[in-house]
Amino acid sequence: MAFEITRVLDIEAPVSVVWDVITDLPRYGEWNPFQVSARSTLEPGAAIIMQVQIFDLFTQPQRETIFECVPERCLAWGLPGGALRAIRSRRTHEVEANGEACTRYRSHFELAGWLAPLTVGLLGSRLRAGFEAASLALKERAEILSAER
Repeated sequence: MAFEITRVLDIEAPVSVVWDVITDLPRYGEWNPFQVSARSTLEPGAAIIMQVQIFDLFTQPQRETIFECVPERCLAWGLPGGALRAIRSRRTHEVEANGEACTRYRSHFELAGWLAPLTVGLLGSRLRAGFEAASLALKERAEILSAER
């Protein structure tokens, strides 16, 4: 059974602005309290290299794979699981218009594999808090940028 975190938000900004925030990886450190840095070409199969703030005092390096990138619709990355299928993850950002200047944003994270229960036991509450903080910060960032334009 997979561990899942889902958050849906309405953001008072056009899809194009929300998408720009999601895909502007070099600026994650300016607004994202959970994934404090990220770099990737965003091409499916490419690596995404991040620093993740799971604990207050240090960041953890994380290297994952881009699974999907459909402009102004969906960006997904994660861990494929390897030969042993020990731990698999999928992090998805989905956006869709919800009116002229509003976007419905869906953040989803899924963790599975035979090591997932241990990871969830150790980090589950921190992962929930991190993804929630990132979603709310994305909303704030996009709304500020939209108002400035």
